[in-house]
Amino acid sequence: MNTDAFAPLIGPIGFYPVVPDAAWVQRLLGWGVRTIQLRIKAVDHTPAEIEREVRAAVEAGRAVPGAQVFINDHWPLAVAAGAYGVHLGQEDLSMAEADLNALRQAGVRLGLSTHTPAELARAHAVQPSYLAIGPVYPTLLKVMPYEPVGLERLKEWALRAAPYPVVAIGGISLARLPGVMACGVDGVAVVSAVTQAADPELATRQALALFDAPA
Repeated sequence: MNTDAFAPLIGPIGFYPVVPDAAWVQRLLGWGVRTIQLRIKAVDHTPAEIEREVRAAVEAGRAVPGAQVFINDHWPLAVAAGAYGVHLGQEDLSMAEADLNALRQAGVRLGLSTHTPAELARAHAVQPSYLAIGPVYPTLLKVMPYEPVGLERLKEWALRAAPYPVVAIGGISLARLPGVMACGVDGVAVVSAVTQAADPELATRQALALFDAPA
């Protein structure tokens, strides 16, 4: 076994909502979602608020068997709280190697974002728990310096990502979900498809049903 590799996931990724606070994490766990990411922006919150949200999200996940709750970016807080996982962007890999070692030693699962073949190769070297590929479609939630990957390249890059599980992300609506799932990915991350849905619980249950349906 390679001691530099991050711990593997304990279960399938499947439907993977990315949400702005711990209340959403708690809600989604109650609706049956088992892989969730807390993405809380530092510019919108005080350090104390961020720490409180991270701890609450981690505790919510630990209370549910099989839950895989990832904390975006705030890895020192995540480690201190005993988080299951952390998700980082490529820009975070410029941190000192000791930071990644601290995550490994804590047994934290690591998800890494990738947007290009070069980033995919770089992420491979880190040996994460999963790789995220995107944006699959144009997204309005944040300015992306990368062009959309599209389904054909997603399918190709998902093969290149082996042996790591792949999460597709970026501009994915419930209507687009089946097409993305057909590209050989292990999970599909969504943001507005849940948090901005007219009926978030209904949208969530519809998405979960797609993943549960026979192939």
